Amino acid sequence: MLRHIVMYKLREDCDKAKAIEEIRHALEPLAGVVPGLISMQIRPTLGGEYDYVLYSEFADRDSLEAYKSNPSHMAVKPIVHSYITERSGADTEV
Repeated sequence: MLRHIVMYKLREDCDKAKAIEEIRHALEPLAGVVPGLISMQIRPTLGGEYDYVLYSEFADRDSLEAYKSNPSHMAVKPIVHSYITERSGADTEV
């Protein structure tokens, strides 16, 4: 199993709470739809440099790579990119 964790900064001119909810409602339902995507959670941070964190679990590295170009993921990507200014992530094997 692979854990995919990404932290995001949002534009200063947006309503961050609403943006996070919109992103969460767009991405979390992909778990169980995208092959190999076991779970996905979007949560606001409790302060610090980033505004929210995406935590997801994939069956393996190939599943994560396939997710990146999956049509369902590509359809919601513009929502995320309309709000973010920076991202930083890491993957770990379990």
